[in-house]
Amino acid sequence: MASKVAEISGKNLAIPGFSGMAARSGARSRRTAHILVVDDEAHVRSMIGATLEHQGYEVQLASSGSEATERLDRHTYDLVLTDIVMQEGSGIALLERIHTHHPQLPVVMVTAIHDISVAIDSMRRGAYDYLLKPFERDHLVATVQRALDHRHALQESKSYQQNLEQVVRARTEMLRQAMEDLEHSYDVTLEALGDALDLKDSETEGHSKRVTAYTIALARAMGISPAEIKVIARGAFLHDIGKMAIPDEILRKPGKLSVEEEQVMREHCSRGYQMLRKIPFLAEAAEIVFSHQEHFDGSGYPNGLRGTSIPIGARIFAIADAMDAITSDRPYRKAQSYEVAREEILRCAGTQFDPAIVEVFLKIPNELWQELRNEINSQNRQFSSFDIEPPPRLPAA
Repeated sequence: MASKVAEISGKNLAIPGFSGMAARSGARSRRTAHILVVDDEAHVRSMIGATLEHQGYEVQLASSGSEATERLDRHTYDLVLTDIVMQEGSGIALLERIHTHHPQLPVVMVTAIHDISVAIDSMRRGAYDYLLKPFERDHLVATVQRALDHRHALQESKSYQQNLEQVVRARTEMLRQAMEDLEHSYDVTLEALGDALDLKDSETEGHSKRVTAYTIALARAMGISPAEIKVIARGAFLHDIGKMAIPDEILRKPGKLSVEEEQVMREHCSRGYQMLRKIPFLAEAAEIVFSHQEHFDGSGYPNGLRGTSIPIGARIFAIADAMDAITSDRPYRKAQSYEVAREEILRCAGTQFDPAIVEVFLKIPNELWQELRNEINSQNRQFSSFDIEPPPRLPAA
């Protein structure tokens, strides 16, 4: 059998000079690159190794696929050149193992001219390139340099991707913190609006905070998502904000309102909606403000909405609002018990209130509502859309 050395070597062992830019570029990487040459014929692997060492590469030789596998397990390489047909283990099997365990390690296949279809198939299996024997030494060196440049590009791309991911994570955290700070400032603004309303309508002082806590607890019991609860909580807290536009002589009138005055008072829903709808972070909450006086049977105002056409937040709020109104002192009566509130809300299920939400409400013990009321009244705590109460403790079925 003709020696593979004859296929690779030229007239002599001299290495043709390289004068092009490609040969000069990447010289530094050639001095440090580690290459594994795999061939079962000693003269062939020695010839390839000597050629590449002359170019400044660190070269190790392996006589079989199994020896190459052992070296790959112990050392790190920048490139593998392997013959396709060997007596002990095929180059294709080695290629597949490298592609599985070292996906960024380029492999150049070396094959005889009659193996061209095999060489092309190896490209489909992940080989970077192939050398078809016989080949010139400058062709070998150029192919090796291209493969190393390819690996370098892959490493730079991976490093860039990792750095980019780190930057994205850092900036995402900064954005999250900024949004959290901004949302906190929103809540401070809402607190100021609530305080302003309390000063204008002292009769219902603390009502907005209590009804917000009740609404949050009921929404949690219904399994509503935290993001949606934030919207509902803001709508609950600001439900009466439109009363700031109602004249004091109507808002603070001690006696019964006339028909005309009652009509003006009812405008607080639409006035509150107009105040909030143009504020981006309150646009959704504004819908709850607008519809918080709607009734499930369509008898409410301002639009006579019926059933599920009323926003879910407004339907939840309606129950919380009624419960706080019944259990709070009013000029015309003293506060009543939570049991009385429970019975009244049950009585109005299907008319004023959504019966499905009433069913959830009835599963929540009165002690929870009392705990929330005591906490708010004793601490005079500020409203916060982040301060979502834990789910109500429901009795065992």
